[in-house]
Amino acid sequence: MDHIVTVQDAVTAFADFMEPTNAELEAIEQEMPVILAGVDLVDAQITALDRVPNEVDSRRIRRARNRVLTARRELANRAAGTPLPGGAA
Repeated sequence: MDHIVTVQDAVTAFADFMEPTNAELEAIEQEMPVILAGVDLVDAQITALDRVPNEVDSRRIRRARNRVLTARRELANRAAGTPLPGGAA
């Protein structure tokens, strides 16, 4: 007979050192407009899934897609203007 046991080590193996660093949290914060725009786009697409999209649904999806593209462009432009660490030119 096989015994069912818990895997306690795997559950508790994630200690405090596994928390995100400040740099990772800042990167997430900078990407938050892109993430939120993506959520809005998925929400608009899900709304249009259960019925034939009408003009309002199509416009909502198009505007949400444009917000995603704008947020991605702004993030890329912001990242392009950031100097590299270590004095690289």
